[in-house]
Amino acid sequence: MSVNKVILVGNVGKDPEVRHLDSNVAVANFSLATSETYTAKNGERVTTTEWHNIVAWRGLADLAEKYVRKGRQLYIEGRIRTRSYDDKDGNKRYVTEIYADNMMFLGRKEDGNGASDSFDNGYNNAQSAPASSNVNSDSTFTPESQDDDLPF
Repeated sequence: MSVNKVILVGNVGKDPEVRHLDSNVAVANFSLATSETYTAKNGERVTTTEWHNIVAWRGLADLAEKYVRKGRQLYIEGRIRTRSYDDKDGNKRYVTEIYADNMMFLGRKEDGNGASDSFDNGYNNAQSAPASSNVNSDSTFTPESQDDDLPF
């Protein structure tokens, strides 16, 4: 048995770059920064930042295109994927990416209500049918229109 699961909470480093493939499947790429602060032996506070390459497909890519902006705080659940390619000089390069399965907008909403909105990629185990009512290509869902029926 093996598990490949990543959970990140961080801030978007740049607006998503969204492409639509030949089959009209959307893919979004953006960076997410996570930071850790600690106190060094000399008493100085040190902050280190790690940058993550996020890849979102289909419904999550559409939502990223509409709502994800530089500086926005996100919760991302996904899987680590490393791929290789040859650069223009023929050198093999490796890129590690996080393929997003779930995304939650954190922090304050634009309208100031302070709630967060959660979305998943709408696909389970590479099935072609949406698995979540939150992401539906026929829907006109927007995070601002979601009712807050939370029991707490």
